[in-house]
Amino acid sequence: MSESGLNMSRRIRRTPYTDRVEAHGVRGFSVVNHMLLPKAFQASREEDYWHLREQVQIWDVSCQRQVEIRGRDAARLVQWMTPRDLRKAQRGQCLYVPLVDETGGMINDPVLLKLDEDHFWLSIADSDVMLWAKGLALGAGMDVTVDEPDVSPLAVQGPKAEDLLVKIFGEEIRDIKFFRYGWFDFQGTQQLIARSGYSKQGGFEIYLRDGTLGPALWDRVWDAGIEFGITPGCPNLIERIEGGLLSYGNEFTRENNPFECGLGVYCTLDGSIDFVGRAALQEVKQQGMQRLIRGVRFEGAPCPSCGKPWPVTAGGPDGPQIGQITSAAYSPRLECNVGLSMIERGYWEPGRAVTVHSSDGLVRPGEVSKLPFVQ
Repeated sequence: MSESGLNMSRRIRRTPYTDRVEAHGVRGFSVVNHMLLPKAFQASREEDYWHLREQVQIWDVSCQRQVEIRGRDAARLVQWMTPRDLRKAQRGQCLYVPLVDETGGMINDPVLLKLDEDHFWLSIADSDVMLWAKGLALGAGMDVTVDEPDVSPLAVQGPKAEDLLVKIFGEEIRDIKFFRYGWFDFQGTQQLIARSGYSKQGGFEIYLRDGTLGPALWDRVWDAGIEFGITPGCPNLIERIEGGLLSYGNEFTRENNPFECGLGVYCTLDGSIDFVGRAALQEVKQQGMQRLIRGVRFEGAPCPSCGKPWPVTAGGPDGPQIGQITSAAYSPRLECNVGLSMIERGYWEPGRAVTVHSSDGLVRPGEVSKLPFVQ
């Protein structure tokens, strides 16, 4: 199929798996990090949701590009980019790290993989982190190389993911702990497999080195997964919202700081580490947050997709606007609509009555909720 109306050029890149997702009936793409991300297949969003919760799926997430930082000052540069204390980071470990600018605003929220003392990957969300890292390194005169390697993640998600990968790579897969990785042979090459992924259903991400192996890797996972009921998939909006998984550029941007995003636990502000934006975050902590990410449960028929933010007002429809829904879906488990929103200070207590003004013109009563909606 065509890329669903996208005008393709060198600025929008296909992935090593695009031919395969097209063959499996992909119905649309988004663009993340200048690369195609499948957004829907033949199943409805709700059918896909239940399948992800019960079986196993294969996802093309090559758009999670890696920013590779290596060299004598690599550890220094990576620490300078994040308020999370990395001094005890170990090889084989994955760490969720907020990246901030000089104002404390969020640049990205990647997963950091420590490959060696002087070698790191940042597995990024949708923003140009490589250029930010290059600028910091150049300005500080650091002895590092910053580049995008030929690495194309393929996710295997769902409760049967472990058994599927054991069939391919052996029992050692079971030894990988959450947010850890190991190295495994694939066609005579060493490939990194991490127990991680953009869902709460369990699974793995294969960080394929050498995109020419992409079709062979997809076919191997697919063939092994047939007995487990594998289907092609992609990050599921219902499952993501229920689990409180945030999306950079949707739930938060550079206008938000880590505390507003619920990431204060990853911020070390006692002066023991130096990072860009430390003074700004110290001031934020002293003054207190003005907004906080929350869930919102709201009533009515299943809501449409949230193409642009929907106003959230305090109390009834004529109350003051205290937030905006940035992602929303109907939850079949909770039997109500659920959404994510930055809520203003003084209104973010769970249970507070709010009204959601959805794009279909309906005014929907609801209430503020803690995240995640579903443990």
